[in-house]
Order: sequence, then C-alpha cells, then structure tokens
Amino acid sequence: RFLTSKEQFHNYLRAGDQAEEVDEKQEELEKKQKVKEEVKEKEEVKEEVSNCHNRPPTKRVRSEDLSQDGENEEDAEAEAKEPVERKRARGQNKSRPCMKPNHYEQSRLCPSVTQGCADKCYFGPQCRFLHDVGEYMAAKPADLGLSCVLFETFGKCPYGVTCRFAQAHLRDGYQNVVNADVAKQWEGKLLVRNNLSKELQHQLRKRKFSFKKADEYLRGLAKSRGDGGKRGKALGCSTEEQEASNCTTPQEGLGDGPECLVLAEEGEDPKPEAVRSPGPTAGEDTSSIKTVGPVTDEDVIKLRSCEKRKLEIQGKLYLAPLTTCGNLPFRRICKRFGADVTCGEMAVCTNLLQGQSSEWALLKRHHTEDIFGVQLEGAFPDTMTKCAELLNQTIEVDFVDINVGCPIDLVYKKGGGCALMTRSNKFEQIVRGMNSVLDVPLTVKIRTGVQEKTNVAHKIIPKIREWGASMVTLHGRSREQRYTRSADWDYIAQCARIASPMPLFGNGDILSYEDANRAMQTGVAGVMIARQVPTGALIKPWLFTEIKEQRHWDISSSERFDILKDFTNYGLEHWGSDTQGVEKTRKFLLEWLSFLCRYIPVGLLEHLPQKINERPPYYMGRDYLETLMASQNVDDWIKISEMLLGPVPANFSFLPKHKANSYR
Repeated sequence: RFLTSKEQFHNYLRAGDQAEEVDEKQEELEKKQKVKEEVKEKEEVKEEVSNCHNRPPTKRVRSEDLSQDGENEEDAEAEAKEPVERKRARGQNKSRPCMKPNHYEQSRLCPSVTQGCADKCYFGPQCRFLHDVGEYMAAKPADLGLSCVLFETFGKCPYGVTCRFAQAHLRDGYQNVVNADVAKQWEGKLLVRNNLSKELQHQLRKRKFSFKKADEYLRGLAKSRGDGGKRGKALGCSTEEQEASNCTTPQEGLGDGPECLVLAEEGEDPKPEAVRSPGPTAGEDTSSIKTVGPVTDEDVIKLRSCEKRKLEIQGKLYLAPLTTCGNLPFRRICKRFGADVTCGEMAVCTNLLQGQSSEWALLKRHHTEDIFGVQLEGAFPDTMTKCAELLNQTIEVDFVDINVGCPIDLVYKKGGGCALMTRSNKFEQIVRGMNSVLDVPLTVKIRTGVQEKTNVAHKIIPKIREWGASMVTLHGRSREQRYTRSADWDYIAQCARIASPMPLFGNGDILSYEDANRAMQTGVAGVMIARQVPTGALIKPWLFTEIKEQRHWDISSSERFDILKDFTNYGLEHWGSDTQGVEKTRKFLLEWLSFLCRYIPVGLLEHLPQKINERPPYYMGRDYLETLMASQNVDDWIKISEMLLGPVPANFSFLPKHKANSYR
C-alpha cells in the first residue's frame, strides 16, 4: 500500500514544498506586519520627541518598498533553486566542481584578527585578507542559527566573528564571549589526536626526516637482490628468523660482550631523538651519566615478534575504511551506535611522505575511538616501509592496515590495491618491511581475486600469515565484480579455515543482524561492516545496535533526522563553524545522503530483512519527512541540508561521487 509511481512521488514532494512555501509566506507576512507596527510605534515616539524639540519628523518607510524587497528576495531564491534536469548515468563524476572558500566569501577576515593577534599578521603588508572587523561584518552573510555548537560544548568558539552562529557568543564591539566554567572542563584535554605539526611537515617537505629502520631494511633488500637471492627471498626473512630465535632463547645475545655492542649499533631507534632514553656516547664512562627513573633498552634493542602488541578484536564489530564518507564525524556516529573497531580513510603513502595536510587529515583520531587503525595504500616497498616507520614514530594507532582490495583503475594501474595480489614479490617485500618497522600489529585487507571466476585468496592467505601479518580481512568479491552481485561467503569460510590460527574477518552484504549471524557461523573471527557501494553502515549506521541487540529497529524519520543533526554538529566541531566549515560539512552530509536514501523503513517492508543489492522502488513514507528522505533526487538532499545548515550559497552546486546515486 506504500508503493507509488515516480510521478506521484515527486508530485507529493512538490505539494509539500508548496505547502511549506505558503506557511513561510504567511510567517513572512506576519513578520512584516509586526515590523510595520514597530515602525509606526517608533515613528510616533520620534514625532513626540521631535515636536518637543521643534524638529521635522523622520521620513516614513513605505510598505510598498518593504513588500517589493521581499518579492525580489523570493524571486532570487526561486531562481537559485531551479532544478537542473539531469539524466540517470553510470560511473563516477570525475570532473566534479571544486567549490573553494573564495566561491562562498569574496572578502575573508585575516586569521590573525580572528585569533586576536592582528598586530602580528602572518602575511605582512602583502596580506589580501580584511583587517577591518566592521567592514567584514557589513558584508558577512546572515547567521544560520541562534546557538553555536562549539560555544555550547566547549565554552568558547575559536572562530569568533567569522562563526556563522556568532550571535550566540558576540557582544558589543564584536567581543567574543567565553564561558569560563564550561571551558575549564576541557582544559588540557586532547580531543583529536594525530595532527600534523608544522615542524614535522617542514622536515618531510625538506626531506630531513630520518628513516633509519626503513633504510636498513631496504639496504638489506638490495643486497639480497645483488646476491642472486642466496640470502633468501627478502631481508625480512632473515629478520623474522632472528626474531624467532630471540623469542625461543631470550638470554642469547644479551651479554656484555662485543656482540651486544653490534646489536646496539644495528638496532635503530623507533622513536624521535627528543624522546630517546639517555645512553652513553663515545669516549664517556657509563658510570658518569646521571639518569632519572628506570632505564630501558627499547632504544637500542628491537622488539621481538612475541613482544609486539596483540590485536585482540575477535568477535568485535569492525567499521571498515572508505574514502570520502569514512570521515571522523561519521565514525563518531557509528561509534555511538556500537561500533567496536574503527579505521581511518584510505591514505596514499606517497602523499603522507610529502607532508600533504589533506592526506594527514585522514589519520586524525577522536578520543572516543578506543580501538583505531589507519589504512595505507601503496605499490612499492620503499615508500610503504618508510611511511610505516613515519607513522610508527609520529601518531597513536592500534594497528596499521594495508589496502590490497581497492578496485579503482587509478590505484590498480599504478600497481596498488588489488594489483598487489598479482605482484607477490612486491607484496611480500611490503608486508615484511612494514612489519619490521612497526611496533603495532599489521593487518591486510584483500579480495577474492582480480578476475571474477578465478579466486586466488586461498593461495595468498597462508603466505600473508608467514610474512608476519596479524590479521586478514577478506571481501567476498573480486575486482571485476566491484560491488555488484552477492559476496561469496562459502569461499570466505574456506579461507577462514586456511588462515587459522591467524584471525580472518569477513566482509560483504551485511545489512541486518541475521546477515551478521550467518556470517559468524562460517567460522570467521569477526565481521567488517563496510561502507562501500552497496553498503551496510552508510545505509543504516544503527546496524551495529541491531546486531548487538539482535532485533530489527523500525527507526522513525524524526530519529533519523536527529542522527543527521548530530552529524552536522560533529562536522561543525571538526571542520569549523565559519563559512568554509559549514560548506564542507554540507558537502559530506550530501555525500552521505546519497547512500542514506536507499534505506527502506522496516515498517514498510513486506518481508524482512532488506537486501543490500536491492534498489528501493518509489514509495510513500508514513510522513512527509520519511518520504523526503527516500528521495533519490539531489535537489531534495540539498533541501534536507538546508533544514540543518541553512540556505545554500547563491553559486552552490553539488554532484554526488557516483552518477547513479542521483536520478529522477
């Protein structure tokens, strides 16, 4: 009874829009009437005062001018919101418009003024930003709301006058108010970790960062090639054997003889020089060095494999990484609904080594993410090993994952992603090299293979275990399948038996607690709730709650809207509450809505559960908001974003990442 046609669906939404427009016009008329009454009262007061002082009365504002201005504004808004006709297509929108901050704000305030140090402008006399707050406020767009989430949460908004909710914390003279009681609660607390410091970025750009462990491994790798393979397949082999011997006979090689000195010279420091433990230098007597606290040998002796931190996540719900949509605010949403393990978006190792701020932003970790990892993509052992050592020294993570499952051509043609499954020598060198420089567990995410009918994962998994990986995640599709058809869970079960005792997580087609239960019965150590197309967590992030509580949640449209509201608040905290931060939050919200519209409410289904590969038909929801959220038209997504973040800029445009995500 909820099914409908395409025409009826859009007519219903348009009728709702017209009804809302009528209500808005009625509210505007009432406001104008109040304004007229207030103007009349003020004029009467002014007339009395002017009569007392023998002054001429002030000029009255004509109601025709007010109504004409209102009509002009309405016409401008109507022109800006004219729907753009677009046919349904396939593939990616590779040439999407990139909306830069100057597209939204022609005149921006200098950051030095916002931070309260206008006398010390970073750009000097060549600064192109405004320094006059009054001039900026005159051209600034209207505020979007009465309350600022940053001010309410932390007691202070660092964006000051540039905040789009500034009226909540600005007083006379554009002074930024601080709630001392709330701000004191957050003093000394680090909410987001793994930030890129200016000093580290400078070292990476000038190539002054020291990769001691990685260089040692790569030198040994070059020697093994020069010896014609006599020293083994890779240096990692001899390193692993040395570690194994150390595990079995820990007392060997720890004496005071010259062998110990050799080990001390060869073992490289996994930490920066600033945090090294004090040690004797050449020509000094060890007894003359004063130390404070316990003295450890972690700076000179490499960790053995049995001493590495263990990754104990068997049976936990693992939220998979994904570019674009797997951002920090979305991970906070999933964490709130019960995700146990989270992972950052796929980061390209070469971009990290170059110190690109945009790539390092993918590694940021919120303090609520108790088990967190990062995923790296690369095609060569030198860059991947160096990147692993870099992250091992500079950020806090619980594990590092190698992406060997990315199917896109941009990555595959360069030898990364799924291509590593066909380049076994490079794959081995990457895994062994990264494992030799990391102090945290190393995991690998793979697919069944490259070609659709040729599975090779069962041959690669034993090798990955031998190379030193702590865990493998298997997506039950090949590269050619991408995200179409069903995941092969029978093959995942076969690979789980082969991988033992190494844990194997299964991934693919998890959209209900029943799907998760069937997956766990195959013998996997856990399930990864992925966010790819088609996806489980993006369509319904409350899936983690359903799995843990073993029930179907008939979530209402108002509850789903509250989730979107929380996402926008998290986004404003993460990206900022100024115009640039608001529009970046809007962009990622629209990307998420392009997947969220595929959810069909439980109360409307004829049979449970919803299948992940099914495109929902046109249907009428139980209320207007539920129907609006089911729309697969990009104009309706923009309307939802306006309900949360205010009206879009006049020159705003949005195209979803995938062309098929929006059609009429």
